[in-house]
Order: sequence, then structure tokens, then C-alpha cells
Amino acid sequence: MAELQSLPPQRSWQWRHFLALLAANAALALGPWWVRMADSGPVSAGFWRCFLPLPLLFAFARFSGQPVSGFPRRTLLIVLAAGLFFGVDIASWHIGIGMTRLGNATLFGNAGSLIVMIWGFVALRRRPHWPEALAILAAIAGAAILFGRSLEISTRTLAGDLFSLFAGVCYAFYLIPLQTARGTLGNWSLLAWSSLASTPLLLVIALALGEPIWPTTWWPVIGLALSSQVLGQGLLVYSLKHFRPLVIGLMLLTQPVIGVLAGWLAFGEAVGGVDLLGMALVASALVIARASEKSA
Repeated sequence: MAELQSLPPQRSWQWRHFLALLAANAALALGPWWVRMADSGPVSAGFWRCFLPLPLLFAFARFSGQPVSGFPRRTLLIVLAAGLFFGVDIASWHIGIGMTRLGNATLFGNAGSLIVMIWGFVALRRRPHWPEALAILAAIAGAAILFGRSLEISTRTLAGDLFSLFAGVCYAFYLIPLQTARGTLGNWSLLAWSSLASTPLLLVIALALGEPIWPTTWWPVIGLALSSQVLGQGLLVYSLKHFRPLVIGLMLLTQPVIGVLAGWLAFGEAVGGVDLLGMALVASALVIARASEKSA
């Protein structure tokens, strides 16, 4: 893992990169809504999410001039391993989505953001500066408020929360290798190969669980594939090259905010003043992180 510790302390970014990262998290946060709409099994929906866009992803890579073969063996193994972690993440998260609130699922599903942030400082072999520490504390406080407000732990939601939490840990081990590989490979080729690794794993898990594979209504799984995998993951992988892990981790915490709003709008899950305070803290963390990068 020596190459993971060779990342430069600063990344070159412009506002289009920041907007791409924000749009990626907005699209990904709406994933649970598509999963609930799908009439296939939840893991089966994850299979279609990764399988349907494959021709599109490889075509985008080819037309963008990005290599789709001939990678160094080590790089390919890193990308495939990331894809397997992503497959486990999707399977666990999609199961959790059906067993808990959207806000819970999105919050726990992004618990890996803390792992990503911590890994960033370990890789740089330094402690966070005070603005970075302040941003992390604000983000954790905001997430904790949303956690306490939306968690409502009970026997009805606990299993779904645990599935979502496990998914969040797996998601961190998907992002960290991809951020390393993104330094040398294009976003579409990375996403295409990682999705290819995820697809058979998700199909095997869905069959093992006895889920229906073939949907009777296709628009939810097509929407999930295009919004979450092509748009969401495409923009996220595109952004990885331009931001430090701190910023990636903080930005992941915007997803619970969007998840809470989606749950309110689509399923009538209540949003109160405490939720708004949590959202404001997460937003302030991003502002502090931006100021920290610019001053550095």
C-alpha cells in the first residue's frame, strides 16, 4: 500500500470540479428512492444498477481516449478489488434501505466518510490543522444531529441501520483504492472495470437470497442505473483526482441531508428544526474546508 501514502498534500481543483462532486453526491443520495420504487429485489436492483450501464461506461471510456485494457496488473487488481467492495456495499445498503428510513440508510451508508477523512491524514503523515479539525467537528456534529433525529432506533429499524452501517464501511474501501488509481487512469475506465467486478457478485448474492431478478417495471432500475451509476458514480470518480480525502469525506456527508429531504418529499418522513441545524453544520463544514484549502 506504499503508493497510497504518496498522494500530494494539495489537489488542483476548480469550481467545476467542486460542482461535479456536489452533483455526484446529490445523485447518489437519491439512490434509495429508486431502490424503493423498484419491484425487483433490492440486491437485484443493485445488479441492474451496475449491469445496465456497462456498455455505456466502456463506450464513454473509449470515446474519451481512456484506456480500457493494458493496465499494469497491480492497477487492475486494485480496481477490481474496489469493485468487489462496491458490490458488497451495494448489496448491504440496498437491503438496509428497505428496512429503515431513507435518512437512516443514507447517513449510515456514508459512515465510511470518516474512514476516508482519517485515511487522508494517515497517508499524509500529519495531524489536521485547526481549520480542518474544525470542519471535521462541524461535519460530525451535523451528522450526529441528523443521526439522533432520524435514527429512532427500534427493533423495526435496527437491522436496516446495521446493514447500512456495514455498507458505509465497505464504501470507504471502494473509494480509497479508486482515488489512488485515479491518478493514472481515466474516470470512465475506472468506473467501467469496477462496475464489471461488482455485477457478478451482486447477481450471485441476489440469487442466493432468492430475490426476483427480472423487474416487471423497468423505469426504476433504469433510473437507478443512469442517476446513481452513470451520473453519480461517474462524477464522483471524476472528482477523486482533484480533492483531498478530507474534502471527499466531508462532501459524502451532504448525502444524509439530501436523503432526509428526499424521505420527507417522497415518503412523508418528518423534517424539523433540528434536522435543519444538522444540515447547516454539514454545510458550514464544507465552507470551512474550502477556506482551509484556499489559505493553504
